Order: sequence, then C-alpha cells, then structure tokens
Amino acid sequence: MNETVRNELEVNNVEVIYDHVILVLKGVSLHVPKGGIVALLGANGAGKTTTLKAVSNLLRAERGEVTKGSILYRGEQIDALTPTDLVRKGVIQVMEGRHCFEHLTVEENLLTGAYTRHARRSELNEDLDAVYGYFPALKSRRRSLAGYISGGEQQMCAIGRALMSKPQMILLDEPSMGLAPQLVEQIFEIVKRINEEENCSILLAEQNTNMALKYAHYGYILENGRIVMDGDAAVLRENEDVKEFYLGIGTAGRRSYRDIKFYRRRKRWV
Repeated sequence: MNETVRNELEVNNVEVIYDHVILVLKGVSLHVPKGGIVALLGANGAGKTTTLKAVSNLLRAERGEVTKGSILYRGEQIDALTPTDLVRKGVIQVMEGRHCFEHLTVEENLLTGAYTRHARRSELNEDLDAVYGYFPALKSRRRSLAGYISGGEQQMCAIGRALMSKPQMILLDEPSMGLAPQLVEQIFEIVKRINEEENCSILLAEQNTNMALKYAHYGYILENGRIVMDGDAAVLRENEDVKEFYLGIGTAGRRSYRDIKFYRRRKRWV
C-alpha cells in the first residue's frame, strides 16, 4: 500500500489476549487509507472479528485486551478510548449477526444510531431520508418491528443505523452472513455507494473472499491470528494460492472444500 497516502486507520503490531492467557492476535498490522475499502479475509476463527473489536474497543466486554502494539485513527492513538468516544470521533462497528433491537421499529432502530449527536429533529429527518435513499426497502418497513423483518432487511437496518451516526469509518463485520447470494451482491453494491458518496472509509471483515475482493481496494488475509498475505484486491484475486485456498479454484478448475481441506498444503507462508 502506498505509504504516501494518508491512512485513516493504522493497526501496528497488535497482540490480543483473552482471559489473560489465550493469545488470539499475534502481531497484526494493517492500514486503511482515507476513503478506501480494505478487506480483512480469512476462515472462521482466524481473528477477523477480534481485529475489528480491538479497533472499536469492544474487547473488554469479552475479557479481551490489546497487550502489545498500537492503534491509531487519524494519527491519534485510540486504544484507551471508550466505544462511545470512538463513535463521536466517527468510528463505528456494524456487528456480525446484525443485532437489531427486535422490540423497536425499523425507524426507531435507525434513530438509536444518532444518540451521540444531539441533532435537531429536522436534521435527523434529513438523515433518515438519506438512509432510505440507500435502502428503499427499509422505508416501506419503517413502522415494522425489527424482529419481524427479513435477515437482509435487518442487515440493511444495521448499516443504516451506523450511517445515522455520521461515521468517517465503518468497521463492517461479515455483512454476507446468512444472506442469499443475490442479496449479498445488493448489500455490497450499497456499501460501495456509501464509500464513494459519503467518502467513508471501510474496514470489511468477510469470509466471502470472492465478493470482498470484488469490491475492496486492498486486502489482508488472516490465518491463526497472523497476517499471512496482503496486496491490492485485483492482485489477490489472481494469486494462485488465494484462488486455491480461499476461492476454491485450483489449476484444474473449481474444487470442493473437502478436496482443498485435505489437499497438500503448499502455501508459501506455511
């Protein structure tokens, strides 16, 4: 990544430990440039969500802590800030699994995203209109309880709620989880629009490597808590190791997960 470009986020050699004994992240370093989409890729359990929670300072709620390294947002070290302080600074995480308030309506869920702003109602109405512009499906469901809308609509609601905080950076965790392929592409197209139209930087943790690299500008691959490869998204998509071990495509064409799992491990980073 071009270091002359101003980085919105810098994660430098970070180590994370849970319960004082379980080492989860082992010297993770990554950068997110201003206005960029950066994908954090890897299998389930690789450390993607832990990395996002290290940035958003949500680890403490799970008895985790950053024990080494530093995390900087716009040049300021943010390790000691509360999640609320970070939201006020423009950094917000959209959690894996959506986590909508099921007993509230869609619009009430969206409004909770603006609780740190102390904005006037007229301003909030303008922001709601902007969210409905990105997610027209939510407008027709605005009075529905969030617990009774579809999984795709809940994902839209979660992203829309984040937009209501007026973020400069969104940490987006597994937006494709549990969604039909057609809906996944629709969500990613909207994320791309948000990035371009709002100039909002995005750090995207995602198991769907093919989809993530289609929309990201740069990518990092995590394995067992370490960054094992990084590069421009277009370059990673054409890398033979990435094709075989993350996209399921080898030199002989597409292969099953079982074939790949037990295939000889020729990764250059092992």
